[in-house]
Amino acid sequence: MKLTGVNEETLWNNVIAGDQQAFRVLYEASADMLYAYALRYFPDKEMIMDSIHDLFTDLYLQRSNLARQVNIRFYLLVSFRRKLNASLKKNARFSLQADMTRAESYFQLTFEANDAQSRIIAEEEQQGALRRLAAEMNKLPARQKEILYLKYNCELSYEEVAQLMQISVPTCRTLAYRAIRQLRQDMPVTTIPAFSMLLFTCLKNF
Repeated sequence: MKLTGVNEETLWNNVIAGDQQAFRVLYEASADMLYAYALRYFPDKEMIMDSIHDLFTDLYLQRSNLARQVNIRFYLLVSFRRKLNASLKKNARFSLQADMTRAESYFQLTFEANDAQSRIIAEEEQQGALRRLAAEMNKLPARQKEILYLKYNCELSYEEVAQLMQISVPTCRTLAYRAIRQLRQDMPVTTIPAFSMLLFTCLKNF
């Protein structure tokens, strides 16, 4: 979610005031993030887009009741997760196992280096290390993958990740620590000095 050159507090206040341009800016800045997050759970692109549309419709209709002091990214993710969960329960095409309250069994990651990243990390060895790290990530338990994704890709704090996933902050931190420790153990020794950079770069491309 990128709001380059935009004051988030001002933007949010304008959304609450019903400013159509503010809604457009918010949608354009956050739709891709919400879409990518939802796609980790299930491949129904149409339902995901419908849920995004419903989310922003609700934001507009309920704008006068919105809290003024919020972390926009976190607020949208929490609201969107709730919206998706409700849609899944109503959709006969999905079993109860697809409910996002049981998403720990389904969270998936896929890695693709974009053109800009390819220019920055041009060496074949480094690209290979990133793909190896991505492969090792997908061996982690789904909850650990989701925590890393929300922490590094969506840039949420541990407190926000814990609230979003409905777990305690100590549990969130412990799962993140276990995930990173496991990844460090599984990666080749030659990549360890650059592990933090590789982890951040890899998650930014999921």
